[in-house]
Amino acid sequence: MIWNLAENTYGKSSVRVMKVQRDGPLHTVKEWKVEILLSGNFESCFTDGDNSAILPTDTMKNTVYSRARESTAESIEDFALELAGFFLTRNPQVEHVAINIASTGWDHALVQGKPHPSTFIRGSSEAQTTAVTCAQGGDPSVTSGLENLVILKTANSGFEGYIHDSLTTLPETADRLFGTSMRAQWKYQSSSLPFEQLRSTLRDTLIAAFAKHDSKSVQHTLYAMAQAALEGAPEILDMELAMPNKHCLLVDLSRFGQTNPNQIFVPTDEPYGNIVARIVRK
Repeated sequence: MIWNLAENTYGKSSVRVMKVQRDGPLHTVKEWKVEILLSGNFESCFTDGDNSAILPTDTMKNTVYSRARESTAESIEDFALELAGFFLTRNPQVEHVAINIASTGWDHALVQGKPHPSTFIRGSSEAQTTAVTCAQGGDPSVTSGLENLVILKTANSGFEGYIHDSLTTLPETADRLFGTSMRAQWKYQSSSLPFEQLRSTLRDTLIAAFAKHDSKSVQHTLYAMAQAALEGAPEILDMELAMPNKHCLLVDLSRFGQTNPNQIFVPTDEPYGNIVARIVRK
């Protein structure tokens, strides 16, 4: 029997690096988690134990630290592009490289109402992400996004008119809490753009659309948010949103002789509805 290695990828994941810059009155801190994945003709390593074409994953880790020291990149997109180009230039045996980076936010601590220059507080669980892919001799592709953006609205949200069958117990409502821990992902039309500015604009646009939309369902608001993002940023090709519905259940206080005019809820994590869609330009 003849066996064929159909495809393979290898690399280093969860390379964490923190870079501190002290070239101004306010220091800056960037914390990034980097993944490097290489693809190429590495079959002999698998079949014959021949490592002559293999760049050790430990070297990949060290490359992240070394390039971070030399890099002037302000965005995770630009740093990922630098890394991709570096690996392809130095390793002709590599046919394709993928760089994935997630960024954790650090904010200046406020002391007597002013940002302290060298003290930081870690932000929320929200993370900024990017994925850069490039083949030898090809143009890089940049897809960016954000994860765990937790948002909630207490008005202009309802869910009515859905299917009722013998197993339906959910009551219809025109006034409910709408919360989600959103993941957004979009693909840029170019690899040479003001990524930090565009990311900020897209984040603000998504939040504003969520806040202003008269929601008839999670799907309804998801589409409106993606539409607003595509209209506001011609630099992106598409917008994919994943919006798990973080339910807040109205508590029945009648057994205690009390009313509950949409004020007391129980937040629940599981189970939850999960709505995912990608909207593209026509």
